[in-house]
Amino acid sequence: MRTLLVDHHTDLARTMQAALGDSCFAVDVAHTLEDASTAFSCASYEILLMELPMPDGDGLHWLAQLRRDKHSVPVIIMSSVNDLGWRIAIFNCGADDFLPKPVSTDELIARMRAVLRRSTQISDPILVFGNLQFDPISRQVFVEGQPVKIARRELSILEHLLNRAGRIVSRTQLEVNLYAFDDVVSTNALEAGIYRLRKSLCQAEATLRINTVRGIGYILEPTGAASQYVSRNESKTGLETRI
Repeated sequence: MRTLLVDHHTDLARTMQAALGDSCFAVDVAHTLEDASTAFSCASYEILLMELPMPDGDGLHWLAQLRRDKHSVPVIIMSSVNDLGWRIAIFNCGADDFLPKPVSTDELIARMRAVLRRSTQISDPILVFGNLQFDPISRQVFVEGQPVKIARRELSILEHLLNRAGRIVSRTQLEVNLYAFDDVVSTNALEAGIYRLRKSLCQAEATLRINTVRGIGYILEPTGAASQYVSRNESKTGLETRI
C-alpha cells in the first residue's frame, strides 16, 4: 500500500520506512510540509502518517487544508505532545487516529490496518476472483479456502491487478503504486515479480491468469477466458506468458 510518512527526524523516519516496507507498505518520506504537499501532487496515497509538530509550519493547518481539498486519505498522527486539548485539535482537523511518541512500530502497523479496515467498512473489503480471495487489510491470500504464501512485492502486484480485474493495467500504473520514490528498481523488476506471482498462483491452482498486453501492461482474467492481448513472444525474456 502506498504510504506517505511525514517526519522531519531523518534517522527515525528511515527506520520506520524500513519496518513498514517489511509489512508490504511502499513508503515515501517527506521531511517538511512543503515536501508533503509536493508528494500529494505527484502520487496517490492510501494512508498518511504524520509526526507533529513540524518545524516548517503548522501541521494541523496543513491537515485541515488537506481535508478542505477533499483528500479522504486516512491519517494517523504521531506526537510527543499528548495533552487533551492537543488531541482534540488533532481530531478536529481531520485525523483518524493518534499515537503518542515514542511509537511502537508493531502498534503503528496494527493501527494502520485498523484505520484502513474502518475506511473500507461501507463495502466488503475482501477481493474475490475465481477461487481466490484476498484480504487487503490482513494481507492474506486464500485459494479454495487454503492459505497461499506470496512474497510482499508480488502481493502488492496481485492487489492492484485484483482491484482492476478484467481491465488492462499499464506498467506505469503498477510501478507507481509498487515502488516508493527512492526505491532502487531494476529495469526488469516488474517482469520478474509478475513471473514469480504467476508461478505462486499456478502452484496453488488458482483459477485466474495474468496475461501480458504487449507494449502496455497486464490484465487479470479467469482461467479459460480468451484474450487478444496475450504476448506470444515472451520466450525472449525467459518469462512465462500466463499461468
